[in-house]
Amino acid sequence: MSLTVPADLLERAERGDATDADFIACIRTSLPYAWEVISSLVERTSETGASYADDQTPPPSQEEHGQLLRAMASDAMRDALERHFGVRVAFQNCCRVGVFTAAASDDAYRDFVSARAQLLNQSPELINC
Repeated sequence: MSLTVPADLLERAERGDATDADFIACIRTSLPYAWEVISSLVERTSETGASYADDQTPPPSQEEHGQLLRAMASDAMRDALERHFGVRVAFQNCCRVGVFTAAASDDAYRDFVSARAQLLNQSPELINC
């Protein structure tokens, strides 16, 4: 299961009353490691003024690895995270996450998500990170 959805939120979703804020809160609670990775990257861009930040740290356990994969594999979750933080989120391999602010160039984003970058990001240590 990707998210732990409280019964009241599920009921609101069934009625069509669930909000983006409800969804964000559910992501934050259900996937705390993924939330921390994204929020820390956003914070880093804010603190440094950089238009882009990435994290290449392998998750500390399979549980955290699963959280990151679930957040990045869901278009709905990634879109919600992007709206919430005001960034563009990119994912490479099984643990490299990048965030791009509005000031980031399209070229920087395209470089990050390119086949070339994916190929260059390969190493034996990352086979099952």
